Amino acid sequence: MTVSTTEYRQSRFVPPPGATELLLVRHGESAPARPDRLFPLVDGQGDPELAPDGVVQARRVGARLAAAGVGAIYVTNLRRTAQTAAPLAEATGLAAVVERDLREVHLGEWEGGALRWKVAEGDPLVARMRAEQRWDVIPGAEGLDALRERIGAAVRRIHAAQPGRRVAVFTHGGVIAQVLAVATGAAPFAFLGADNGSLSHVVVDGDSWRVRRFNDTAHLAGDLSVAGEAQT
Repeated sequence: MTVSTTEYRQSRFVPPPGATELLLVRHGESAPARPDRLFPLVDGQGDPELAPDGVVQARRVGARLAAAGVGAIYVTNLRRTAQTAAPLAEATGLAAVVERDLREVHLGEWEGGALRWKVAEGDPLVARMRAEQRWDVIPGAEGLDALRERIGAAVRRIHAAQPGRRVAVFTHGGVIAQVLAVATGAAPFAFLGADNGSLSHVVVDGDSWRVRRFNDTAHLAGDLSVAGEAQT
């Protein structure tokens, strides 16, 4: 009797041929909201700039991804994503492509920063929104079907344009949550809460979306203050 000596080791994950790796980066921390001074609006959505800590987060994201083999950079039409992508664009020489359909969830009457103080004040609609896991509890806000359709269309366009490549997508917390919910079949709000400057990783292969990581913040460890960054 012949005994086989062939061994079969566990293999590491390799993206399928033609798949697109999306490195989803939530923008850096944006400027504080104030009830007496709403954020400027772009196409009806709040458009704050990065806060000082957000600028530091952007630098750290750029440093981490500069050697990650990124072949393209995508941002939304809201400036906090472009500002977060700027250090990586400078390091790689890649020009950022605007993908408007990856902009943040439209919050209707709570745009311009209002969501932040509604949450802080314990507005009853916040509890209902979380319980029902839908944004359009807020008057005029975007519904889940519309959100799913536009984000799905954007992901499909990037996949078609970047087959077999790794791309950095600078986007928003609500968008990241939606992409991961679709990829995993989870509840709509299951992945809400990605930190500013965090990295999530999804491999898109046609209709198959695989989650590789969520809310990776290893590059953000330590002092995030401007003073602290200047010392490193």
